[in-house]
Parts: sequence; C-alpha cells; structure tokens
Amino acid sequence: MSIERAREYLKQYNMEDRILEFDVSSATVELAAQALHCEPKRIAKTLSFKVGEDAILIVAAGDAKVNNAKYKAQFGTKAKMLSPDEVETLVGHAVGGVCPFGINDGVKVYLDESLKRFETVFPACGSSNSAIEMTMDDLEKYSGCEQWVDVCKLPEL
Repeated sequence: MSIERAREYLKQYNMEDRILEFDVSSATVELAAQALHCEPKRIAKTLSFKVGEDAILIVAAGDAKVNNAKYKAQFGTKAKMLSPDEVETLVGHAVGGVCPFGINDGVKVYLDESLKRFETVFPACGSSNSAIEMTMDDLEKYSGCEQWVDVCKLPEL
C-alpha cells in the first residue's frame, strides 16, 4: 500500500509519526481541506507530468494552477499530465494520494513558489485519506526536491 511506502520513507527522518490519517477522503484539495479544517490553498497538491520519457512531480499550493507558458519556459516542453494509470506505474502512488515521499527512483520533485506564502502546508502521504503538516524547510528537505520553480499562477483576488 502506498501509505506504507510513504511511512517507510519518512521513517528515516523520524517523521512517520506525524502522518495524519482520516476517516474521510482527502483525495482532492477540497476534501483534504475539509478533513484538516484548513483553507484549500494550504493543501500542497502534487501534480504528475511527463517530460520526455520521465515522470516529474510538481508540488504546488491548493489554489494554484499550472501556467503553460511558465511551465514550457522551465521544462522546455508543453505541460502533459500523466494519466491515472501512468501515475501509479511511473510515480508509485495512486491518484488521490500522490506525494513526494516514497516515490519511484528517478522521479524528480519540484516545489512551486506558490507554497512559500505559508508557514506550513499539508501534502498527502500516499493514500486518499492521509496528510502531513510541514514547513517549507521540511518539505524541501524531505521531498528530495530538485529545486524551487515558478510554474503556477494564483487566482485573481
């Protein structure tokens, strides 16, 4: 099970006990925000894309949307999300629980600047009813991210 993979991965950092599991689904930004009693924008959603033959993950704020021009400037290709079957095969977690913890070897993780507005955020932990609260420093350290990127746009206020 994917949550066990994430738990095992986080164990090396003594973070496994911080994983939260819910009796309700947290598979979408809205459901996760309800389960956590927080604003949807504080959910750190993990988006799966294909760059060439490789899968990459972009962790972004819950209210952020990928900006195609910024994405192409960063990665040199058009944004192409993975299908649900590809996500599980290439990343190692199923849609609804995709996170940057305990993923398949070779999958690169990028953190979007949209997250930096917050003290802490809540990424999933491999299942459709889990999350963990992390600071930006924690997320950067424990996700094994390649780098911070600016590939999203925020909603107009």
